[in-house]
Amino acid sequence: MHLAPDLDERMAARVQATDWEQWRTKVISTGGCAHPIHLAGRWNVTHNTTGATLAERAGHILIPCGTRRAALCASCADRYAADAFHLIRAGLAGDAGKDIPAAVADRPRVFTTLTAPSFGPVHTSRTTRSGKTIPCPCGGFHHPDDPRLGTAVDRDAYDYEAAVLWNNHAGKLWHRFTIALRRKLAMAAGIPVSRFGEHARLSYAKVAEYQRRGLVHFHAVIRLDGPGGPVDPAPAWASAELLTDAITAAVTSARVETCRPCGRVLPLVWGAQLDTRTIRASQAGGFEDGDGEISEARLAGYIAKYATKSTGSTDTVDRPIHSERAIEHLSGISPHHRRMIETAWELGGSPIYDGLNLRRWAHMLGFRGHFLTKSRRYSTTFKDIRGTQRRYRTTEALSQLGVTEDEVTVVNHWNFLAVGHQTEAERELAAGIAERIKANRQKEGARHGSQPG
Repeated sequence: MHLAPDLDERMAARVQATDWEQWRTKVISTGGCAHPIHLAGRWNVTHNTTGATLAERAGHILIPCGTRRAALCASCADRYAADAFHLIRAGLAGDAGKDIPAAVADRPRVFTTLTAPSFGPVHTSRTTRSGKTIPCPCGGFHHPDDPRLGTAVDRDAYDYEAAVLWNNHAGKLWHRFTIALRRKLAMAAGIPVSRFGEHARLSYAKVAEYQRRGLVHFHAVIRLDGPGGPVDPAPAWASAELLTDAITAAVTSARVETCRPCGRVLPLVWGAQLDTRTIRASQAGGFEDGDGEISEARLAGYIAKYATKSTGSTDTVDRPIHSERAIEHLSGISPHHRRMIETAWELGGSPIYDGLNLRRWAHMLGFRGHFLTKSRRYSTTFKDIRGTQRRYRTTEALSQLGVTEDEVTVVNHWNFLAVGHQTEAERELAAGIAERIKANRQKEGARHGSQPG
């Protein structure tokens, strides 16, 4: 990357400053976070028996911003993706430390993608299985990098109201889908729906991703266990084929109703595009086999990466919008996505939609759900994963003092100061540190055959 001469000089001056090593150590501790949080305070360790202070640190520290969005901070997004990978993988292959048996790999498991319906023709670039290019609805052909892809062919005819309301209700529609799925499974097994929980438990982990047209779709791992969850084997009647058929039927029947601004009922359903693939146990080889099955070996990483993506329209919509005037000043977004933001803002001002928080989520094109969610018994949680990481760091620090956590009292008292690096030179230097940390981590992962990131 070419940098302006004056920026090169400012970066050189920062490296030569007397506090360079101290600053660099702090940035490394955050993983090269692009927007670190500045805290001031103290940390000390006191022995419970003698009352002696074994260690103490006071002053200024940096901690990572913790965002999941790669567009805002690639370093923290990598960390989020790594945690998401472990969460997803634990539900696929088990995790003895989290009481998730390896036997979950033998359960019926399906990877499915649920999409939104059409709200009007959009520019596309598709090919047939034989490789022949399919004309766009506009009658022309588009390069894969054409910014018009995914945007409305006719913005005046596109149903922006329904598109925004669909995004807003997507989480509720998923909930209706899971209810319908349990019902379809019970019917297929010949048991009363009310007694489904006595025979089986449906577990899942899903991640939301934006399509280029600005509508979310869900990628989900769905697993069928016994009534006790991962510790119980699936019932004899359960199979991946039965689960696949039930998913297809549930997608068709799931439905949510809202209304248009005029009061007319608006039914919200899933799109016709549905992809379901059986998940097979990990083995050497590729991501997919000839039968369209998916290997769990790479599936967790595949899903985790979706969780760090933004809307795909522009980096600026990763931040909330607080006024109509702010929408007018958004740059770098397509007219199609701007229209969705404007529609969300306009609908949010109507009393009909009180409670939907459409203005709060206008920057997300109306979508208000979490980007990665799971059922309670699918696997571990982000809280557990990060708690384990904190305990490891604490134990490591105390072992250097020759004590255990039971022998001491650890006090952390920090106050918020600011967010972000102070100068452009520091931002560039931190970005370079983040790139080196990531490159070293990927080399280490490749050396041990583990998931990078």
